[in-house]
Amino acid sequence: MVIRGGENIYPREVEKFLFKHPAVADAQGFGVPDAHWGEELCVWIRLKDGATATEEDIRSFRRGQITHFKIPRYVRFVNEYPMTVTGKVQKFVMREMMTEELAAG
Repeated sequence: MVIRGGENIYPREVEKFLFKHPAVADAQGFGVPDAHWGEELCVWIRLKDGATATEEDIRSFRRGQITHFKIPRYVRFVNEYPMTVTGKVQKFVMREMMTEELAAG
């Protein structure tokens, strides 16, 4: 769960919503630290073969149909996710990578 300014955001709910986007093959959501809100929502997305999308396409997708604070602040397009040997996505590694990127940024 991501807690953004006192609001609870369940990444799975946002991921399921993004699966409806025609270009999205898979999405993984997680929280990253934010000085003002405590945490912000970040989503890593794998696109379908041959599909294209921008960060703004993802953010504006069905805007008004999902609560504004559940719209991801950070969107990254990736080819693969960090995985365990058993095939589970390692969200803690994704969070660490994004935290480093944002700190450098």
